[in-house]
Amino acid sequence: MLEKEGFDAWAAEYDRNVRETDEASGYPFAGYDALMSWLRQEITADTGSCGSYMDVGVGTGKLAGELYDVGIPVCGIDFSEKMLEEAARRMPEARLICHDFSQGLPQELEDERFDVIVCTYAIHHLDEKQKISLIKQMLSRLETGGRLYIGDVAFATGKELEACREAAGRDWDEEESYPVAEEIAAQLPENGFPQMHFRRFSFCAGVMWWKKEN
Repeated sequence: MLEKEGFDAWAAEYDRNVRETDEASGYPFAGYDALMSWLRQEITADTGSCGSYMDVGVGTGKLAGELYDVGIPVCGIDFSEKMLEEAARRMPEARLICHDFSQGLPQELEDERFDVIVCTYAIHHLDEKQKISLIKQMLSRLETGGRLYIGDVAFATGKELEACREAAGRDWDEEESYPVAEEIAAQLPENGFPQMHFRRFSFCAGVMWWKKEN
């Protein structure tokens, strides 16, 4: 699992590395562009309904930058200063916060609510307890009618994860903790939490999402 220094060093080449792996249909980024394109379409289908957007683990700002370009206000969080520097080049007026989200969301955002919250290719760096804690916190920061999307190397079932592990072979990263929708849903009882939905984009890419009805 990469630490902050590793992401700082990777920042300048991150987008190119991801693109090349996706184009080769290789683990862990096969389906990345399709996943990001779907998210962009979901969020911009009615731009009037997205007056506030938070990106947790914003990285270089690939998705956030496309939303920024159509006038959606962006708040981005990342623990890598170099990643945020890349994001700032794309979005010079975005609100970018250097913060380690393994400790939860920044205290300065405690009283803020968002129409859309997105976390892509980031939550797998957290252990299971941290994942559930962060998801609950993000859900609590949604406006009524707001949506939370988590896109990652993610699976509907443990069986799908094991199939991906086998397909990846030696490339499989045992240090990462990839989210499994059925396991996360079991820890978010229906009473008090919106229903989870899942969409798959490749053998290793998926999106979990929720809509806060009230």
